[in-house]
Amino acid sequence: MAIIHKSTAPNRYRAEPSVLTALRTPRLLTREVLAGLVVAMALIPEAIAFSIIAGVDPRVGLFSSFVMAVTIAFVGGRPAMITAATGAVALVIAPVARDYGMDYFIATVILAGVFQIVLSLIGVAKLMRFIPHSVMVGFVNALAILIFTSQLPQLLGVPFLVYPLVAAGLIIMIVMPRITKVIPAPLVAIVVITVVTVLMAINVPTIGDQGELPKSFPELFFPSIPLSWETFTIIAPYALGMALVGILESLMTAKFVDEITDTHSNKTRETWGQGVANVLSGLFGGMGGCAMIGQTMINVKASGARTRISTFLAGIFLLVLVLGLGDVLAVVPMAALVAVMIIVSYLTFDWHSIRLSTLKRMPKSETTVMIATVIVIVLTHNLAIGVVAGVIVAMVAFARRVAHLARVERTLELEQPVPTAYYTVTGALFFASSNDLMTQFEYVDDPDRIVIDFSASHIWDASTVATLDAITYKYQQHDKHVVIEGLNEASHELHNRLAGHLGGGH
Repeated sequence: MAIIHKSTAPNRYRAEPSVLTALRTPRLLTREVLAGLVVAMALIPEAIAFSIIAGVDPRVGLFSSFVMAVTIAFVGGRPAMITAATGAVALVIAPVARDYGMDYFIATVILAGVFQIVLSLIGVAKLMRFIPHSVMVGFVNALAILIFTSQLPQLLGVPFLVYPLVAAGLIIMIVMPRITKVIPAPLVAIVVITVVTVLMAINVPTIGDQGELPKSFPELFFPSIPLSWETFTIIAPYALGMALVGILESLMTAKFVDEITDTHSNKTRETWGQGVANVLSGLFGGMGGCAMIGQTMINVKASGARTRISTFLAGIFLLVLVLGLGDVLAVVPMAALVAVMIIVSYLTFDWHSIRLSTLKRMPKSETTVMIATVIVIVLTHNLAIGVVAGVIVAMVAFARRVAHLARVERTLELEQPVPTAYYTVTGALFFASSNDLMTQFEYVDDPDRIVIDFSASHIWDASTVATLDAITYKYQQHDKHVVIEGLNEASHELHNRLAGHLGGGH
């Protein structure tokens, strides 16, 4: 008797290497620890800058980055992805802090987290499948441009010595990986440039110049606001906007990391994980946020991290640095971090997408979608608006491309007992492709009997059924009889249910 062994399907979301594997492997653990340290350093000026955008104290952004990074390390769906305070979220909720005060601001962050949890439960993460590859490429390229341009304020109107320091940092990060990858090149660059500036007493802008660092641990913060419908109507629109921007940016970043690491991530878990992280961020007085592609690229691409350890330690190191080593951290020159972010910008950009050979081979509509996404994101500095605009352009391009795929061929059989005009319809029929279907029939010149064969096509929507009703009605006005045949099962069911009830000819 044959014995059949049942095997379970592998978990497509299993992280490789796992956290346990990294903890047991000194080489991997060292890589994760050092990656977390580099990310923590890069998070500090960003968190301070985003706090200023949101109109709140720099400590709010720093505490938010700590809470969110640590939380998402446990509840997120994409290992090694960095979540912290972000500019996109800051832009959305800045009016709340300005117009209503800090209590309403924190309540908005908490409500946004609740919205994200609810949206995850109704399957919003599945909408990612509708984002075309060309939009993804545009998103990545625009992000690389924004990462680079965001460094320009640190390169304009600064002491001349900033430029050789940035150049030295770039050289270190280009050469270092060819010598060894045990220690992340960005960390080496930061340490070397910091030591040089301190020993040589070079006066250049430092992290300490960006804003005051906190001196105490974050504390629980319960917003003092009236629990009323009026309060909800004030904060809900901002909270929903923040939730959607956070989800979109996080899922796009997760998808990008999936491609880099050749692994899968649980997008639904990532969505509600972002919600949990934002709720906890608000409860500790933070401004909330989402995934950060710049810091994620430092972690995954520049430093080689692959597990949740690096994400967790990024948050822990951030708190340790600002509280315990604030004086040391304050002397780190911004030139070192600028060099790191320029390398990240270079690594993030999809250079293959703009090669002449690629552009020649790629359909013009795909290139248009990519360019449109880049332009909108760069002009608005809003990733969510850019992605939505890119998807809309892609939809229009797709509709235009398939609108002319439906073909109609006419043959006449005048020798039959009843002279008949035969029409064969080929292609997918939906609102775009069926629009000009009406114009492809000879209503006046056709004989009394018309047969329309749909065996080589498919009816997708009510618009097509309404068009067929209109065609039939127009023939009836000329006292001619129409026979529709060849519909597949799904098309027949849709046509049978809707025909005559859409007012197509009346």
